[in-house]
Amino acid sequence: MIPRFGLLYHSASELLGIVLCGTQPADRAMDLYFRGHRTLGPRERGFIADTVYACLRTRRSLEYRLGTASSPSLLVAAYLLTEGGISARALERETGAKDAVALCEHVRSHPLSDAPAGVRADLPDWFLECLHAVMEPDELIALADALRRPAPLDLRVNSLKADRDEAARRLRETGVATHPTSLSPVALRCETHFAVFRSEIFRDGWIEVQDEGSQLIALCLDPRRHETVVDFCAGSGGKTLHIGAMMHNTGMLYALDTVKGRLDRAKDRIRRSGLQNVRLQTIEDERDPRLSRLRGKADRVLVDAPCSGSGTWRRNPDLKWRLDTATIDRLVQTQGRILDAASRLVKTGGRLLYATCSLLPDENEKRLGAFVANHPEFEITPVQESLDRRGVTLPAEGPFLRLLPHRDHTDGFFAACLTRTR
Repeated sequence: MIPRFGLLYHSASELLGIVLCGTQPADRAMDLYFRGHRTLGPRERGFIADTVYACLRTRRSLEYRLGTASSPSLLVAAYLLTEGGISARALERETGAKDAVALCEHVRSHPLSDAPAGVRADLPDWFLECLHAVMEPDELIALADALRRPAPLDLRVNSLKADRDEAARRLRETGVATHPTSLSPVALRCETHFAVFRSEIFRDGWIEVQDEGSQLIALCLDPRRHETVVDFCAGSGGKTLHIGAMMHNTGMLYALDTVKGRLDRAKDRIRRSGLQNVRLQTIEDERDPRLSRLRGKADRVLVDAPCSGSGTWRRNPDLKWRLDTATIDRLVQTQGRILDAASRLVKTGGRLLYATCSLLPDENEKRLGAFVANHPEFEITPVQESLDRRGVTLPAEGPFLRLLPHRDHTDGFFAACLTRTR
């Protein structure tokens, strides 16, 4: 039995309740929770976090087996009984959970083989309906299975300070095993999780946590030395850092966002990375008059658009239970307004890269098609042209970048490159 199992069970139930009832992302809620419970050790925190994430990933099938929308403690109990290797009598003895044996029998009497497709997939029905039109059934099953699994821990090596072999060697010396990934030339995949943010190599600015698929977005943008580049939706700067390193700390890189707190978080990351060519700018929205100063001046503009995040549901499983079609419709409208505004910054001959971490056609191909139909001054340029320059070869799939968790072992991403011809 896991030491202090009763405490961990109750803590996981409490934290799951906070995530389900709140509006903050699960990772942020966890961070705040653990700050308030500093007596929990690293392994205990790991058990609690893994249990909560597993319950979020499989919430729909757990509720089906329980027979109803259930309390956080019942969800945790059902997960531990079915997937966590805990017996009903041990659960009852260690946690004081009443009727655990009866609960176990009830859960096992509801096999998922009899469940509707959305329950078996642990996905919302609306999401499955959207993908049925563009995916074969076998592939959709494989995607659902991948989204139920934990995501790996990927690192991006800061090329301003080290190459991939040097970073791997330094990590190995501290007991962290990694291997190079197959797509991004600056990515390392960790074979086990470790305390990245407390490590010396992170504090020295050699590495950042970034999914391999996310790293390909900057490669598709293909920024050059001495250019003027705009990261229009920079957030806390993950892709900004990669772009700046690819520019070899030259030129001018503008990182824009509507939330000052996100850009404030980018400041430490930029300092640690050694970048000196980044200018942070908070804007009111895509209509901010200050954007006029960059109109027609940018060689490259990245729009990493706000989206459903459906490609990241391995990491952020709480998102799939908070979204609906009305939210997607609002996001698509926002994406259109941002694309329109960002396109005005691109000079003739310059490039606009539209990217999402979504799997939904409405946010990807359809959104891009609507933009091109209304902006004849832009033409689609195959992203493989940029990737070839960086030594990255992907299976041919039209002019776009499309990454799928079950096929590419990354988060799900879409990217399209547009060149301004006049």
